[in-house]
Amino acid sequence: MDQNKKTILKSFSPVKVLIPVLLGLAATAWLFIKDDRLSELKGITQAHPGWLLAAVLVLIIRDLGYMYRIRSLTDKFLTWRNSLDVIMLWEFASAITPSVVGGTAVATIILNKEGIPLGKSLAYVMFTAVLDNMFFIVAAPLVLLATQGQVFPTFDLEPSFAANLQMAFYISYVLIAVYTLIMIYALFVRPRAFKWLLLKVTSWGFLRRWRVNAFQHGNEIMWASQQLKGKDFNYWARAIISTVFVWSARYFLLNCLIAAFTDVTIGEHMLILSRNLIFWIVMLVAITPGGAGIVEMAFPSFFGSFLGRFSTIVVVLYRLITYYPYLLLGSVFLPRWVAKVFGRAVAEKELRH
Repeated sequence: MDQNKKTILKSFSPVKVLIPVLLGLAATAWLFIKDDRLSELKGITQAHPGWLLAAVLVLIIRDLGYMYRIRSLTDKFLTWRNSLDVIMLWEFASAITPSVVGGTAVATIILNKEGIPLGKSLAYVMFTAVLDNMFFIVAAPLVLLATQGQVFPTFDLEPSFAANLQMAFYISYVLIAVYTLIMIYALFVRPRAFKWLLLKVTSWGFLRRWRVNAFQHGNEIMWASQQLKGKDFNYWARAIISTVFVWSARYFLLNCLIAAFTDVTIGEHMLILSRNLIFWIVMLVAITPGGAGIVEMAFPSFFGSFLGRFSTIVVVLYRLITYYPYLLLGSVFLPRWVAKVFGRAVAEKELRH
């Protein structure tokens, strides 16, 4: 069997889909049961339908932004239909892998099977990772300055836990910044020097076991770097603007859900956006698939001060809108896409196992 096909089918196995679903459902059930909050489910009838509709529209607009970005990065090699396949499968992969891993490895194969050469596929995936991380790196200090420290949650938290949460943020931020700066240096400054460094480091003692992988990764960086050379200003501008757009939309969706249950001032909208950024950076180091379980547990501490008794309902709606649909849509898109790129008969046989 083609190695790419093995990787795709293994990454999207039914077990990997089931794990985050069970984790998310278990965490949600615990939130309701621990303080006997099952009766609070009735509160959903108090939601403002206009804001709920706005949340769904923001989600659709965000995915259109992702489609525009990947199509733009590939110089319109991908059609809008192919871009939809890529984004749905990419989101699916992200939903069933730990946040710290993401769906980037699978995304490279997806782009490659859409007819994009491996070097370019690597370049586009690595570039999107750099763009996303740079958004966090630039935006986080801005919101810290703008909110004067209010961005960190204190609602219903022990002082020691609140301090640990801030430490988790700073550790996550530093790790993201270091990784991104290394990627920028490797992709855009000295890819050959980066490959040399990888080989040098893996020539020492027990690190030699990873020397072959280091050689391969160094080559991948050089291929990707070569593909990104010579791009004009408009290419970079579209990439940056679309990245800011999609992440802003991703964050504003939660504002819509919160506003559906409580009156929110302009200042509170800005604070929710800012706190959501901090929330996501902390969640980036989550070890569960798609942050399942961890997101549900941490959510009330971050946003409970805005929602009160509606916080548990909103976290359920938030995950129902932003997470579980991609598990469902991925399961729908995957068989059709595998049939398209690998052959229908073989795909049906493998997906049954």
